[in-house]
Amino acid sequence: MPEAVIAIGSNVGNRLSYLRKAVDQLHSIGKVLSVAPLYETTPYGFKEQPDFLNSVILMQTTLFPHDLLQRLKDIETAVGRKKREKWGPREIDLDIIFYDNLSLHSADLTIPHPDFRNRRFVLKPLNDIAPQWKSPLDGETVSEMLDKCIDETIIEMLESDWYPDGIKI
Repeated sequence: MPEAVIAIGSNVGNRLSYLRKAVDQLHSIGKVLSVAPLYETTPYGFKEQPDFLNSVILMQTTLFPHDLLQRLKDIETAVGRKKREKWGPREIDLDIIFYDNLSLHSADLTIPHPDFRNRRFVLKPLNDIAPQWKSPLDGETVSEMLDKCIDETIIEMLESDWYPDGIKI
């Protein structure tokens, strides 16, 4: 079964509750294998907004990439995401970072995520659960990418076992 890496974040309202509800919903579209530690991070891109809670989920799914994207958007809506400006505050954000060893570029989906190498808030939690995961673009590991990441976002681990169903790193 294909494995997918999903980045998860929230910076509006009860951030932790939104994240937990989203992971609960991810169980309906596949098997959650690992939940990375929870990090608080300063905003990336548009900086004039509240800090984020971020993590990464490693899961198996039978959904094809475009179907997975649609289901993630459905989960965002179900959990309570409201339409706002791009890169702005959000109740929940779910992004496909990797899907197995796939490299895909279409009008509505790019895998690996086009900016994953520049996002410490993605690479750090992913490094906690899958440091040897390799980019399908060049074979570089997550650990190697994290060492080279130039993102100066402030990132602080808050909790290693924040998801209550017993899934541990």
